Amino acid sequence: MRDFRELKVWEKSHQLTLAIYKITAIFPREELYGLTSQIRRSSASIPANIAEGCGRNGVAELARFFHIAMGSASELEYHLLLAHDLNFLTESDYELLIHSVIEVKRMLAAFIQKLKSQN
Repeated sequence: MRDFRELKVWEKSHQLTLAIYKITAIFPREELYGLTSQIRRSSASIPANIAEGCGRNGVAELARFFHIAMGSASELEYHLLLAHDLNFLTESDYELLIHSVIEVKRMLAAFIQKLKSQN
C-alpha cells in the first residue's frame, strides 16, 4: 500500500481536476448534466483511480488502476477538444488544460512502464 498523496502524478492530476471544475463553472447551464458533467467526471476519475490503485495490494493491481486512469485522461482529452470546438473554452484555457492532460498522460505512461519493469 502506498500513500497516493506522495505521487507527483496524483498531485498533478488533482490540480488539473481543480482547474477543470473552475473553468467548467462558466459552461452553458444546459450543459450541466451533459458535457460539464462528463468533463468533470473523467477528470476526477484520474486522481481517484491513482488513489484507489495505491490502496490495493501488488504491482499488478496498481498498474491496472493506472491504466484506467490513462483511459480517463484520454477521455478527458477528447471532451476538452469537443468543448473547445463548441466554443465553450477559450483558446488559452484549452491550451493550458490540454498541456496539463498530456503531461499527466506522460507521467502515467512512465509510471506504468516502471511498474512493468518490476514484474
